[in-house]
Amino acid sequence: MFLSAFAPKPYSEYCAVHAPLRMNTTDSPVQPSPSPILELSSGQNLTNIREQLKKLERRDWWLWSLAVIVMLLLTIAVVSLSFPDLVAPQDEFFQFSLNQAVRGLVGLVLLFNTYTIYQQAMIKRLRRQFSQQLDAMSQLNMRAEELHRLATTDPLTGLANRRTAEQRLAAEAARSQRYGHPLTVVAFDLDEFKYINDRYGHQAGDLVLREFAQKISSAIRLSDLAVRLGGDEFLLILPECRIEQVPTLLARLRPLEVNFQGTRVPVEFSAGCVSYQQGETRDAFLERADKTLYADKHAVKTLAEGEPALR
Repeated sequence: MFLSAFAPKPYSEYCAVHAPLRMNTTDSPVQPSPSPILELSSGQNLTNIREQLKKLERRDWWLWSLAVIVMLLLTIAVVSLSFPDLVAPQDEFFQFSLNQAVRGLVGLVLLFNTYTIYQQAMIKRLRRQFSQQLDAMSQLNMRAEELHRLATTDPLTGLANRRTAEQRLAAEAARSQRYGHPLTVVAFDLDEFKYINDRYGHQAGDLVLREFAQKISSAIRLSDLAVRLGGDEFLLILPECRIEQVPTLLARLRPLEVNFQGTRVPVEFSAGCVSYQQGETRDAFLERADKTLYADKHAVKTLAEGEPALR
């Protein structure tokens, strides 16, 4: 019923068994990620704004280039009209026509300069609007990421919450059923946690929860998921891990002590682990894990060192 028959394997052998799983990229386990709708909409908006800014930059360069070209052409035109007056005898009609032409060219220069200034003002205003939109989009992205973090993680321990666990477990169960890969979950319950709260206070209880969360997070692989279900209950989702490998993982979690204001507080836990069975629903899978957890919790009361029950 319990794991007394399984001796813990050396840490090096545990790593040798699990190391290939880190490199599997052809069918990697499902990882939690931010909402794809938020990422898609915000990414498209940012891309559109950047494209508009690039168009404004190109338009700005085009206007300045055109202004230089027009200035050069007008200068050449004025010089060409004034050149005959320098070599030809004075003619009042020609002088009048030349003056009118020069005034017309000056008027065109002023008109074009006015248009250029107007376009520059429009470009600056559009740039300011796009910059404000970029700032707003950045703030929206930060808020979306914060909301996503609050919706998927436990605020006290930083582990995944129950909602994330249910989604991940359903995805991993479907993956295991499709490809036949092993899937194991380990349920944890801290022993005498109420006694720790009553004796040392809730600050000590929170510290115990954070330390235990950090302990299990450092003991698992990148493809695994550590979850705080609520209270003093935790869960590990271990894709591509056989149940026979769990004792090696649990051996790395014991012993555990928490230093609270100079006092060493020993932390014990009960654990129950089960392997996924083909065709099993998510709720039935978790129910079997709870049963093995409670069986181990009762066994701990009579055994000096409890081990998780296997089903």
